[in-house]
Amino acid sequence: MKTAINFICFILLLSFTLTSSVYAQERKGWSPQAKGAVIGTAGGAVLGSVINKRNRAVGGVVGGVVGGAGGYAVGKSIDNKNKAKAAEARAAEARHAAYRANQRAIAAERKAKAANARAEALAAKNAATPDAAAIPAVMAYADAQTAMPTSMYIVNNTPEDRSKPYSESEYKRKSW
Repeated sequence: MKTAINFICFILLLSFTLTSSVYAQERKGWSPQAKGAVIGTAGGAVLGSVINKRNRAVGGVVGGVVGGAGGYAVGKSIDNKNKAKAAEARAAEARHAAYRANQRAIAAERKAKAANARAEALAAKNAATPDAAAIPAVMAYADAQTAMPTSMYIVNNTPEDRSKPYSESEYKRKSW
């Protein structure tokens, strides 16, 4: 019984020594395999010494070896799953980046087509000849503008007709 207690104390002392060096070196952390191996070794050593009542030290050593191997295997499995998840996340991000780039290219192409259509419409509008009937009307309007008096009042051509409202007449503007 005394040897089993000494063995467990030795394992605990060893684990405290290893964990204190982790803080001094500022490591990233333990891998899942290392964590599994340490936990499996400690658990296997305790269970081996409890199960083997004739020789607890041998039981602790055998249990530690078996537990360490089992813990390492479990840790490796966890590490492989984490790596697969990380690879899938990177692949999904790459697919999403490609999708975004494709959407930007489609939007740029649509803008270019719209700009080309506007440019063609403007060129067609500028290339069209003016209507022959519209030219005299434009010229008549220009002549009327030059012939108007420079005063601020609009000339009322029908001052005698009191039945029509004179909203834009000289009389209405002067009465304000």
